[in-house]
Amino acid sequence: MVKRVGPWIVIAVLAFALRLPFLNQAIQGDDLYYLYGAQHAQIDPLHPHNARFYFLGDRVDMRGNSHPPLNAWLLGALLAICGDVGEVPFHLAYALFSIAAALAMYSIARRFCERPVQATLLFLAVPAFVVNGNSLESDLPFLAFWMVAVAAFLSAVDSDSRAILALSGVAGFLAGLAAYQAILLAPILAVVLWAKRRDWAIGWTAVLAAPIAIGAWQLFERATTGQFPALMLADYMKSYSFQAPWQKLRSAAALVVHLGWVVSPLIVMKMTRGSKLPWIAALAAATGAALYDPHPLFWVSIGCGVLVLIAAARARGFIGAWLLIFAAGAGLVFFAGSARYLLPLAAPVAILAVRACSTKFVMIGFVLQIGLSLGFAIVNYQHWAGYRDFAASLAPQVKQHRTWIDAEWGLRFYLESEGALPLARNQTPRPREIVVSSELFRPVEFNAAIAPLASLEIRPSIPLRLISIDGKSAYSVVGRGIWPFEFSSAPIDRVRAELVIERKATLSYITPGDPAAREQIVSGLYPDGWMSERATVLLKPLDPRTPLRAEFEIEKQSTARRVQLLVEGTLVAEETFPGPGAYQIVVPWTGGNQPVTVTLVVDKTFTAPPDERKLGIMVRAIGFRGVVPL
Repeated sequence: MVKRVGPWIVIAVLAFALRLPFLNQAIQGDDLYYLYGAQHAQIDPLHPHNARFYFLGDRVDMRGNSHPPLNAWLLGALLAICGDVGEVPFHLAYALFSIAAALAMYSIARRFCERPVQATLLFLAVPAFVVNGNSLESDLPFLAFWMVAVAAFLSAVDSDSRAILALSGVAGFLAGLAAYQAILLAPILAVVLWAKRRDWAIGWTAVLAAPIAIGAWQLFERATTGQFPALMLADYMKSYSFQAPWQKLRSAAALVVHLGWVVSPLIVMKMTRGSKLPWIAALAAATGAALYDPHPLFWVSIGCGVLVLIAAARARGFIGAWLLIFAAGAGLVFFAGSARYLLPLAAPVAILAVRACSTKFVMIGFVLQIGLSLGFAIVNYQHWAGYRDFAASLAPQVKQHRTWIDAEWGLRFYLESEGALPLARNQTPRPREIVVSSELFRPVEFNAAIAPLASLEIRPSIPLRLISIDGKSAYSVVGRGIWPFEFSSAPIDRVRAELVIERKATLSYITPGDPAAREQIVSGLYPDGWMSERATVLLKPLDPRTPLRAEFEIEKQSTARRVQLLVEGTLVAEETFPGPGAYQIVVPWTGGNQPVTVTLVVDKTFTAPPDERKLGIMVRAIGFRGVVPL
């Protein structure tokens, strides 16, 4: 009895031990947005994603979130029980998902390799499992339900147990409510059922549980709120160019890079021994990667990722099919290239590794990998704790001044908890207000006269980086580079609190590219002349006989046709133009000689990837000047 139960207990203890040092992990990453849903669930439990909040400076609807609502429901339940967000109790509850995933891994590994405990150890050492298991995002709940669905389904097919099949169906259904990529569970489970019991009709209900969950939620939201969440998500994807071809290619490359680090590269290199063809393919891929970026960490990772894919292609049966189906689906579905996207592949990769390597080699790889992963987790802990500490130090100032947050993630969560507000796009902070910004991720660009109040450089002690100001790691997102991580002691972020002070206007007529005009460009107008939806400048009027004039061009790619001119927020002129061309709006000036804000507003904007800005028209000049022909 002890021999049968012992491994299960050991694995559960090890999984919890990974979480124990990080129970006080600060709120991080996308935790913030799921917590918005959890808060909304307190007033509308059936529709947690009906929350509205600011994202990258824009007011958005959470129904367009990239995940279904299960995680918001889970956090909403914890919030109802605890009464407030608490790092320790929330992470303690989420540790259960790590334990469930690990136990399911052991159950699966017992079927497909002779050393299931070693395969489970490799699973526990995966960097994304160690690091992202300390977040409150949907990754670990999704992984837990995915793994339980697979483990129970395999058992049900072999035992003909409807009770275990029901467990698989429920877990698959919950996985579908946790992440859209759960739809890939259907073809993976279908491989088993088709090979062993294709005529078991009730088994197909469990196979389709995840797609059924996703479809049922879509229909429920459409019937009760009038909107399909998937269509709203597609609109946001298009608006932010998340599914643009260049973005998808970079994401796919990053996923191959991360695949090379699911287990230690030393183990990966043993997984395809005995054949020259995999090494030739990996060498060719690494050579091509080196032409793009010669850093060894990048091209070695690409080569190792290709070796894993080849090992999967050579592995006949369910494990190889699992890996290949999910890898292909990930390349098509995902856009950010994050390492956590590959968590459902950790199990088949670990099993293939144990099959290919001796016990000694597996344990060496495990020690190397768990050391690296724990180093990542410590760096991650120190990164987000820095935001928590900085927000706490600003609490007295936040109570005395209206404070705006020009940042996202954990910094925004903790400042909002103190009473600060997110800064909206094209919003202009006023004198005596405070703006807190992050150099790593500052979503809203504005121009104001400022005086520094406080600053903090976040520089973890361990020379590993998952993200940094000037780094190229794609661990969380592919936008900064395509490395799996970095060996570096560079600062991760610099955060600042600055007081907005009165701005002095010395120019009456400005052009966007003039360095002298920078202090009087308040927001929405870029040095290259392009403006966003709203562009505001500060001007010093001349005598009343000099009119106010805006010169601009509607370019061929511009979708804007209606342009408004506002002075101190009051509409003074509005015109609709037939199409591309050079135009001007001129109005007489009847005000005094005190500085005024002048704003141009367009009716439509467009994006031109890879430029992520929302662009309106090309502004040539705004100011007080006598009328002359264009």
